[in-house]
Amino acid sequence: MELIIVLIAVGTGLYMAWNIGANDVANAMGTSVGSGALTLKRAVIIAGVFEFSGAVLVGGSVSETIRRGILDPTLYGAGTFDGTGPLILVLGMTAALLSAAIWLQTATYFGLPVSTTHSIVGAVVGFGIASAGVASVDWPAVGKIVASWFVSPALGGLLGFLSFLAVKRLVLDQVDPVRATIAVAPYMVGVVAFILALTTVYKALGKVLPDPQTSTVLLASAGVGGVGVLFARAFINADRIPPEVGGDPAAYAERVFSVLQIVTAAFVAFAHGANDVANAVGPLATVVEVARAGFETVPEAIPVPTWILAVGGLGIVVGLATWGYRVIETIGNHITELTPTRGFSAEFGAACTVLIASVLGLPVSTTHVLVGGVIGVGLVMGLRALNLKTLGNIAGSWIATVPIAALLCAGIFTGLRAIFA
Repeated sequence: MELIIVLIAVGTGLYMAWNIGANDVANAMGTSVGSGALTLKRAVIIAGVFEFSGAVLVGGSVSETIRRGILDPTLYGAGTFDGTGPLILVLGMTAALLSAAIWLQTATYFGLPVSTTHSIVGAVVGFGIASAGVASVDWPAVGKIVASWFVSPALGGLLGFLSFLAVKRLVLDQVDPVRATIAVAPYMVGVVAFILALTTVYKALGKVLPDPQTSTVLLASAGVGGVGVLFARAFINADRIPPEVGGDPAAYAERVFSVLQIVTAAFVAFAHGANDVANAVGPLATVVEVARAGFETVPEAIPVPTWILAVGGLGIVVGLATWGYRVIETIGNHITELTPTRGFSAEFGAACTVLIASVLGLPVSTTHVLVGGVIGVGLVMGLRALNLKTLGNIAGSWIATVPIAALLCAGIFTGLRAIFA
């Protein structure tokens, strides 16, 4: 019976990772495909490499699973629920994975980008209520997540708007966009390198490098930015303008920014793999560790073995490759018209938002941030540039995520408890 439960949990964890890849990873690459900077095939390859690398190399540093902060794990210690507390926790984590994955697959089918973190949190809330009552849930923590529905897209939209406005005025609206690109782009590369270096420390490596010295991080990131400027100057100059874009100055600017967009998208994929793989492997690691203890206790620390990280990373890559095109199409084509400069601005705005949120401890969703960035870029061209019907559908799916995942999990958990407990 214990082996059956573990195998079910592994299967649901892989299923969850597959859906994370199909829905969440598509956000990182959607703007690149929509702008034409990458083909769908190349986007899948790049995202697959960086997602898997982030998940396996850094994902293990996320020692606290998603259940922490929403539920008190001591509620499920030995002696609780007539001595079946640890088993109840295992069944609940399995139900949470399965219900969150079902909701993600439903959203992906309709091409709706939703938050995987909110999906698993909603599922854990449903498990907590069904197993230990309403009082078992940390409702202030849930309230912060609800607040992020508004904070994430608003901040991402504002920074995306400002980013594209700067690109438009400094480059695209200039009399000679080629000369403007040569003059401005290297410094933009430096700013991008600086922001990505900071975000790598505070987001992707946050658990590996606890409490890093701010001055050291800033100096190191500034050094990375300076190298970026020098590197860009060596390659962005009039002597390297391709003949085919010589007669179309704006095309040269778009080509340069397409490279920047690809670099930013690859970084977003790495950071996503490092952090969001926990949505799949965190509950799975809990199940495996409790099973190792013979379902008799809930360990204080939940280690994440490399093989579980590999399962999560593999599932994410396969999900992107098989079904990611649905959400990619929504992000890239159905919100607003994207070009490399617009796509870069949306992704750069999202990266800045994630950095700010990581430093301040704000619970923002990467999905919501990136969608907000795309909206902000579209607003530079006016409200008519946005597909309001698509945005309405996306907003509805965001609001529905937590309650639907909670209801699904409560029902699935009740069924599993009737069978195994």
